Amino acid sequence: MFNNTPSLSMINLDNNSLSGPIPASVGSLSGLTKLYLHGNRLSGLVPPAIFNKSMLEELVLARNNELSGRIPDNNVTFNLPLLQIFSISVNKFSGKIPSGLAACTSLQKLSLFLNFFDDFIPPWLPTLSQLDFVSLGGNELVGSIPTGMGNLTRLNQLNVLQSNLSGGIPAELGQLRQLSWLNLAENQLTGSIPASLGNLSRINTLDLSHNQLDGNVPATFGRLRVLRFFNVEANNLGGELHFLGALSNCRNLQLLDVAMNSFMGNIPDSVGNFSDKLQKLHAQDNQISGSLPAMIANTSGLISIRISGNQLSQMIPRDILLMENLQSLNLQNNLMVGVIPTEVGMLRSLVELHLDSNRFIGPIPDGIGNLSNLQSLTLSQNNLSSSIPNGLWHLENIIQLNLSHNYLSGTLPVDTGSMQTINQVDLSTNHLSGVIPTSLGQLRMLTYLNLSRNMFQDHIPGSFSKLTSIVALDLSDNSLSGTIPDSLANLIHLWDLNLSFNKLEGQIPTDRSNSTKLHILKYILPSIAAFVVSITILSLLLRAKFRTPKEGSTGAPVVIDATNHMVVSYHDIVRATRNFSEGNLIGVGGFGKVFKGQLSNGLTVAIKVPNLESQRASRSFDVECRALRLAWHCNQIHDFDVIASSTPDFKALVLQYMRNGSLEALLHSGGSRRRRLGFLKGLDIMLDVAMAHLPCVCEHARDSRLHGASSILTCGVLHSEYGAVGKASRKSNVFSYGIMLLEVFTGKRPTDPKFVGELSVRRWVLDAFPAGFAEVIDPDLLPEERAGGFDDTSTRSNPGSTPTALDGCVVSILKLGLLCSSDESHDGRIPMNEVVSKLEKIRMDLPFPV
Repeated sequence: MFNNTPSLSMINLDNNSLSGPIPASVGSLSGLTKLYLHGNRLSGLVPPAIFNKSMLEELVLARNNELSGRIPDNNVTFNLPLLQIFSISVNKFSGKIPSGLAACTSLQKLSLFLNFFDDFIPPWLPTLSQLDFVSLGGNELVGSIPTGMGNLTRLNQLNVLQSNLSGGIPAELGQLRQLSWLNLAENQLTGSIPASLGNLSRINTLDLSHNQLDGNVPATFGRLRVLRFFNVEANNLGGELHFLGALSNCRNLQLLDVAMNSFMGNIPDSVGNFSDKLQKLHAQDNQISGSLPAMIANTSGLISIRISGNQLSQMIPRDILLMENLQSLNLQNNLMVGVIPTEVGMLRSLVELHLDSNRFIGPIPDGIGNLSNLQSLTLSQNNLSSSIPNGLWHLENIIQLNLSHNYLSGTLPVDTGSMQTINQVDLSTNHLSGVIPTSLGQLRMLTYLNLSRNMFQDHIPGSFSKLTSIVALDLSDNSLSGTIPDSLANLIHLWDLNLSFNKLEGQIPTDRSNSTKLHILKYILPSIAAFVVSITILSLLLRAKFRTPKEGSTGAPVVIDATNHMVVSYHDIVRATRNFSEGNLIGVGGFGKVFKGQLSNGLTVAIKVPNLESQRASRSFDVECRALRLAWHCNQIHDFDVIASSTPDFKALVLQYMRNGSLEALLHSGGSRRRRLGFLKGLDIMLDVAMAHLPCVCEHARDSRLHGASSILTCGVLHSEYGAVGKASRKSNVFSYGIMLLEVFTGKRPTDPKFVGELSVRRWVLDAFPAGFAEVIDPDLLPEERAGGFDDTSTRSNPGSTPTALDGCVVSILKLGLLCSSDESHDGRIPMNEVVSKLEKIRMDLPFPV
């Protein structure tokens, strides 16, 4: 397409789904000044001639994922004298950073992020004085950061994260007075943090985490008045925490992370001087001692305090337990003493409370039962006594409960069935007694239950047969009697079962196949310990998004954000759908059911749950998961993730919830519920659907059988050829699309009762076409002035008059629907790329504003 366009100066095809190689003919365009191909699925080598163009100013090939090879590396084959933007991030380029860039004296933006370059930071880089954006991270760089980088006084963003850089941070970086974003994380940098970085008066993001830096945080950082994100996690920093007083002058600070270092001494009262904008204070895994200052409560915007793994002593200040915005409080593994204050029940926003491995005494406060948002409560390995508050058993959102290794006594309540989302319960090594409540058998999502080393009596409840998700069950070291319920042998996911050191009698149950016996008298603490560790890691993963590197801010045109993948737990799904209640049901089909729900992070989603009793539905789910994982399109509803629980009897797709409902509801909901779609909106929807039916492109293109496969059928109406050959093709998708197009613009379902015998929606439109098109068009789609139908200037009431521009658009749309749904063989059917072109032209010809 570029063979006869010698005067072409700009190509902008970014953010589409183009695949294959870049045509060599692009390199022949001598007048090309701007080439934008980023955000596609292009692959292979870049034509070498593209790197030898005297007029090229902006070359943006980023985020194609599969562009590869070495870039020409000398001044003859790489000659771009006018280049201003060079962005090839998120691809597979390798070799050395092209030295020909050294001659690009007008270069402003250089982005090589996430490739396979194996090189030093080039010594010529600091000579490019016009640079304002440099992103080299995510490559295999070695060596040190050149001190000359301080000469790039126009630099706004510098990213070299996730490399193998060594040496110190040059003090000369403090000369970059325009710098707003500095990310040196995940390298092997050593030495102290230069105090000169306190001169970066415009810096808002400073990430030095996961290096080998030592010394302290310079007090000069208190001058960084616009700083929002400060992270020095996982270094060898140490000394006192006096720098917190200086950082409190950073009135825009939102995240302060000094975790996993060697800081020591007391937390100063100046921690209470931070502004209300501070949301996260993380200082876990240091050597901090003394008390937790009550002044922290003055920072009322805090939602997360993590100071676990230190040497804090004394009691929890009551003022901290009055912070109404606090969602996570983690003080585990310290030396704290005294009782847990009753004010803990005031933390109504609390989601996580971790006070385990301290020296707390006294009862568990009754007020904990009021924390309705609480999901994780760990109080293990303390000296707590008295009984477990009854209110705790009614926390409907609780997932993890660990009260083990205390001195708790009394009996468990008869009713524990309110905790329908709970996954782990550990009450082991206490002084609990009485019978084990049968209501524990109602906790269907329970995977880990440990009641060992207590004084429980009587029988093992038969209701435990309902714990269909249970993986580990430990009832050892109690005074249980009677026989082992045969029904335990039917718990197909049970991995560890420990009933040792009780007073049980009778035969050991076998499973239904009689193939093996349950080794229930084998003391298997090592495997249980391994399970606890793995389940703990899993619970942490389920609470966070995977963090992937990002470069720059959204304002820069060459900044590429890596994708963040959300992980959603089965328990979050159950909570979101209120245990799959009818009130949350928004759709039922042959596949299964679709529920609306709100995840714990506030995101509203549609949750598609297949009917696993149907083999067809189960296979359909697996195929859809695979297709959605490999396929990408800008008009596709993207999955946040494909969810499968730890058991094979539950599967779900978590999808973006479309608040405006389905197209079906928009077209066919009767009465006042029907929303006006409008002609333009209907056309835009069908244009988007047509674009989504263009060939899908595999995200990683690893599977040749799926690469370029036809898109997922979306319309629900198939041509008879599908039944004949047993599979769908892109052209059979075109047929489905054509019927859908006719449905949108006529307002008639293909299954409308009027279509009987040989009459179908297509035949009905064809019989009226073209002169009687006004008889079949849905009048509700027309602009307000035409909503009552076509007036006396239309071709319907005045066949001899000149058709209006709108009439021409309507005719063109119906004609296109007829072409797509032609009964001819699929080889002669119009291809989808032509459908897109025709719809785009129709849209441009509309007589009213767009």
